[in-house]
Amino acid sequence: MRDVTQTLAAMRRPCLLMRAVRFGLSDYRRSRDLRRLTPGATSPDQVLPRLFAAEAALEDTRRRGDANYSISAHIEVLVALIAEARLQAPARPV
Repeated sequence: MRDVTQTLAAMRRPCLLMRAVRFGLSDYRRSRDLRRLTPGATSPDQVLPRLFAAEAALEDTRRRGDANYSISAHIEVLVALIAEARLQAPARPV
């Protein structure tokens, strides 16, 4: 499987959606948000696959134009996904 950051970089989502996600990153709280999005999972090995699956389902719903699509849920999942990927990514040398 490709690296998480490469997978995220390859994702293509609407600009407005990603702009909302960037604003949401500053409000991300791991203890609060992961409990709701991935109950019972705490390690990145458990969390990231669940978040990727949830995001893929939301993206599929969005692309189909389904009336059940929730943009707020999509933003929450993408915020958590990006924040968790940043936690897992090794620190870059300066």
